[in-house]
Amino acid sequence: MSVYIVLLGPPGAGKGTQAKVVSQKMGLPHISSGDIFRENINNLTALGTLAKGYMDRGELVPDDVTIAMIQERLSRPDCKPGALLDGFPRTPTQAEALERILLQFMGEVAIVPYINVPEAVLVDRLTGRWTCRAGAHVFHEHFNPPQKTGICDYDGSELYQRDDDKSETVSHRIRVYLQQTLPLIEYYKTQGKLLEVDGTLPIDRVSSVLLEELSRTVTG
Repeated sequence: MSVYIVLLGPPGAGKGTQAKVVSQKMGLPHISSGDIFRENINNLTALGTLAKGYMDRGELVPDDVTIAMIQERLSRPDCKPGALLDGFPRTPTQAEALERILLQFMGEVAIVPYINVPEAVLVDRLTGRWTCRAGAHVFHEHFNPPQKTGICDYDGSELYQRDDDKSETVSHRIRVYLQQTLPLIEYYKTQGKLLEVDGTLPIDRVSSVLLEELSRTVTG
């Protein structure tokens, strides 16, 4: 039977890292909504052109366009054993649409891991990033500091902090994510499919907990 997993986690929770681990270990394609949008836009598909029109006008892409992109991606042969979904669904309405899509493939969402990290920890992780102006090398003042403060180790250029990495912007992004995702978390919790994972644990430990729980769910 096909295995479908929806992976949730706020910015800075390490969701991307864990998605790669789970995808490789379980042999499931990692379906990122961001990648799907870029693929459709870059390939000038009808859906991509439609989505780009909304984006260029500063409007949200309607659910039906996003859902159609997801449905097309899940219909490809590599998704026959299932898929790991990242970035979709974002709302209960999209979650219901996903259920209808998966019914066509005789499947359903098996489990929804949520990598939970306190807001203060997320802000600390994300606001410490500094980027060099020449080669875009990235450092972190806590986890990967440069040898000399403010100077890139590789090319000696100045390090600067992007607007996206500044405290005010990061805090806003996290709050928006948590507010928008709470209904989806409650939706899957009500279904008994939500698995909360402590994202403050070391990366390897988060991976092992995830894989252990996923394996138990999939094998029954």
